[in-house]
Amino acid sequence: MIIQLEPQIKENQLEDLNSKLSAVGYKGNRIRTQYGDYVVSIGKKDFDIRSIGTMPGVRDIHRVSDAYKLVSKKWKVQNTVIDLGDGVRIGAGDLQIMAGPCSIESEEQIETTVQHLVDNDIKIMRGGVYKPRSSPYSFRGLGIPGLRLFHKHCQKHGIKIVTEVMMVEQIKDMIDYIDIFQVGARNSQNFNLLDALGDVDKPVLLKRGISGTLNELLQAAEYIFSNGNERIMLCERGIRSYEGAYRNTFDINAIAMLKEKTHLPVVADPSHGIGVRKFVEPVALASIMAGADALICEVHETPEKAFSDGQQTLSHQEAMGFYNRLRKTWKLKQSF
Repeated sequence: MIIQLEPQIKENQLEDLNSKLSAVGYKGNRIRTQYGDYVVSIGKKDFDIRSIGTMPGVRDIHRVSDAYKLVSKKWKVQNTVIDLGDGVRIGAGDLQIMAGPCSIESEEQIETTVQHLVDNDIKIMRGGVYKPRSSPYSFRGLGIPGLRLFHKHCQKHGIKIVTEVMMVEQIKDMIDYIDIFQVGARNSQNFNLLDALGDVDKPVLLKRGISGTLNELLQAAEYIFSNGNERIMLCERGIRSYEGAYRNTFDINAIAMLKEKTHLPVVADPSHGIGVRKFVEPVALASIMAGADALICEVHETPEKAFSDGQQTLSHQEAMGFYNRLRKTWKLKQSF
């Protein structure tokens, strides 16, 4: 059960509410976010919720049976829109494309990529400065010095930055230079990190775990929301299965189901989902038709020279036609 509180609820009204909840066998957990003040209440006894909804200081009340409550669509039927400023919004009815290399490699690469994005009217650049790699001997990113360069060149052109955070300790150093914190698949159930990202007023792109279920993804998002941050996007990036013909098993079903289950924007990552350059586009187009609000994809001027993930990365030349076909498919989807 979710109880929405009035902005100026009085202390005695809150005490009366908690007493009433306790009397019917429910425990209240108060949640304050950027946009609202809530009490998430857990209990098993069935009762007439109007007895709570009519109390002073209560704005509205919703019965939510899902284990994940705040991210559920059962109480918030209007979809959440993530506003990054400068007219860049995700979930507002326009397709947003996030593009860039797997890893930030050099200042020259940043400049080249930013110009590519500007030329193709793309407002969000992806790129890792901290890279979780399967091998400890692989390139693991340029860290904060690389992020500062990233920020300097993107800021000049009004390009927003999405990059991965791997540890709680990195948040403070990164927060002034990024627009979206990305939580990668390997950290999707790092609950200390999720709790900490709930304390910041920056959007979070939460990727599905390597073998994670949708319920686990939604519960992970609930950690962030319940700690105070409503600005969350969910990302389908494929899961590990027994199939070895491609990198991951990209779950088109998940996009449609997430749009049904949650009010949060849904982002598709076809680059990691298929892991094979020639198939990134058809998977991306299918993602749009399934309902994705945005796509995040890997592009590089010369993928064969990329420090990481070159096999799934589009060249700048390939990407230009790719963006056009994404936008045409989006328009087609809106006509249905």
